[in-house]
Amino acid sequence: MAVGMAISSADAGDGGGFAFDGKMNKFVILCCIIASTGGLMFGYDIGISGGVTAMDDFLEKFFHSVYLKKHHAHEDNYCKYNNQGLQLFTSSLYLAALVASFFASYVCSKYGRKFTMQVAAFIFLLGVLFNGAAFHVAMLIGGRLLLGCGIGFANQAVPLFLSEIAPVKYRGGLNILFQLMVTIGILIANLVNFFMEKIHPWGWRVSLSLAGVPAMLLLIGSFVIPETPTSLIERGQQNQGLETLRKIRGTENVEKEYQEIVHACEMAHEVKHPFRNLMKRKSRPQLVIAILMQVFQQFTGINAIMFYAPVLFQTIGFHNNASLMSAVITGIVNVVSTIVSIVLVDILGRRMLLLEACAQMFVSQLAIGSTLMVHLESTGSLTKITSIAVVCLVCVYVMSFAWSWGPLGWLIPSEIFPVETRTAGYAFAVSSNMLFTFLIAQAFLSMLCSMKAAVFFFFAVWIIIMGLFTIFLLPETKGIPIDEMTDRVWKQHWFWRRFMDHDTPGPSRV
Repeated sequence: MAVGMAISSADAGDGGGFAFDGKMNKFVILCCIIASTGGLMFGYDIGISGGVTAMDDFLEKFFHSVYLKKHHAHEDNYCKYNNQGLQLFTSSLYLAALVASFFASYVCSKYGRKFTMQVAAFIFLLGVLFNGAAFHVAMLIGGRLLLGCGIGFANQAVPLFLSEIAPVKYRGGLNILFQLMVTIGILIANLVNFFMEKIHPWGWRVSLSLAGVPAMLLLIGSFVIPETPTSLIERGQQNQGLETLRKIRGTENVEKEYQEIVHACEMAHEVKHPFRNLMKRKSRPQLVIAILMQVFQQFTGINAIMFYAPVLFQTIGFHNNASLMSAVITGIVNVVSTIVSIVLVDILGRRMLLLEACAQMFVSQLAIGSTLMVHLESTGSLTKITSIAVVCLVCVYVMSFAWSWGPLGWLIPSEIFPVETRTAGYAFAVSSNMLFTFLIAQAFLSMLCSMKAAVFFFFAVWIIIMGLFTIFLLPETKGIPIDEMTDRVWKQHWFWRRFMDHDTPGPSRV
């Protein structure tokens, strides 16, 4: 991604139309990197919880019954971690994030994206203090709830910030920085767990406490970055919005983009109740797609694997260190594959990446399920060669998710809503993600116990549904300014155009 590369009208993307003047400059890249540390918070928490719940010291202190079952010689491979309290430790965060996302929507609109990120970091730090110092389960769960509130605020503000500050041509790649930070957070968490598992009896406390590092990075960095021009203009600070737009575009020639933002914000001001407006017929395409993207992202089964990777690898016969090392390997694959998405998303487009990934995930899920069904009984373990094969299949699966449904599940909802319903619509996307993340996190170990290897076939069926959704109902949004989506995407789509009011003019392109 070249610094200082000018964007011209010839780079408008698919479908013609006008692309604004501007440059990809170092300041924009710095702002996007700082803001995307909100994804680092989210990813570290996803990765850390699975490793901590596999540590004997943690289980012995808080979930003694699970600790005893884990070390029982004849315990069912698929059921040794089936404990609702242990699952609640992981999933409670996402229930809190679900509720917090609606409060975050209001804060995001009223006080801006930057302030919302600061609130997120502060609440998250409180949760880290509770978890790191926990001496009973109630304190542990309370800390997770605070972490969830921080995640809800961060996941609401960061992708919106990235989409609004990025030049149109590079919006996809810059927005995916959020998901890249999520994957880096998961990898760092897996590495931390690998080393902390050897430190007795307080290694788990270090693992949980280090979650405060990305939160501090976001909190400190948020004082360096500006508010987005859209948020400033939306809140009546036109002059500051114009000045910020010039700074992030690296040019004085921003009048056309500025006027388009002003026009979109004027339309937004006519909407007094964004959530009520979101229920109108013309908002249905964006709302349905934003919610379904989150549902499908979770029903790929990715978080079941990422939450419980160490647990899963122990289930198939790896010992503690080996299972954590296997989780590190999948974490590396996750990071590298997300970088692939950053490079390709604004070249190949969103739909191409999603469809290719559906095929790759479907095959790998079937292969994992078939291998475990044939080779892993309720007792005993896999052979070394078969275990390595399963890890490789998991890597193939994670690879495809990381360049598709992972980052695009956050990118697409952040770019399809008009400004008048953007924060409200994205709140539904975040809350839907957290709801289904909660359901998967709370249910996966029980599903693994009852369905055994067939749980992977369950996710494979969902991947077929996701592919059909992408083919028929998901339009391409590559290269289209976010304030022109109504005219250039929804009014042109074979199915969704029936929901549009064709008499209502889109944003001015003057």
